[in-house]
Amino acid sequence: MADQRAELIWTEDQIPVSDHFDDPYYSLQNGLEETRHVFLAGNDMPARFAPGFRIAELGFGTGLNMLTVWSEWEKSGQTTPLIFTSFEAFPMAPEDMSRALAAFPEVAPWSDRFLAQWNGGRCDLGTLHLEVIEGDARQTLPDWSGRADAWFLDGFSPAKNPELWEADLMRHVADHTASRGTAATYTAAGFVRRGLEDAGFDVSRTPGFGRKRHMTRAIKA
Repeated sequence: MADQRAELIWTEDQIPVSDHFDDPYYSLQNGLEETRHVFLAGNDMPARFAPGFRIAELGFGTGLNMLTVWSEWEKSGQTTPLIFTSFEAFPMAPEDMSRALAAFPEVAPWSDRFLAQWNGGRCDLGTLHLEVIEGDARQTLPDWSGRADAWFLDGFSPAKNPELWEADLMRHVADHTASRGTAATYTAAGFVRRGLEDAGFDVSRTPGFGRKRHMTRAIKA
């Protein structure tokens, strides 16, 4: 699949919705709190922060997950770089990111620094080393040389974007996870949990954010 820019529809509340997948980029209730509940707490952060910590993500979107964890990284007193790698098939234009992130003034000090330098690809922000790998993760992840301590599995809804949740891709996630590394996602779909289990994760279903009853946490066995 050739790289393509994200095509967006904006709600009245200025929440970006993917025209391709007909799915919002974050919770309609509170995207920042969803990120904190699902991806930070779901991966036991910031308690696990340590020099050299590596996070990988399926679905970069607006960059909100990255900005949220980077802000917590700095607020926790870390001074070495957080290593963050994201896989994104439909990268969002920087001006659209800026429009979406304006809804989250709490992370403005970090989004301003990020957007001032961001032009795709790699970005060195001192306490953050970011790489966004564009293209279909089913093709790009197998060739990635890294291994993550924590994964943010944040593709669009499995019902609308099943390719980013299939069992083969979950095996590649496991192959690129450090020993006792973790993964978290907002979805509790049965086939996603089974795919993670078959890939070698110990999987649990825990309370979700907002209207979602459950989410999924996983630890590499």
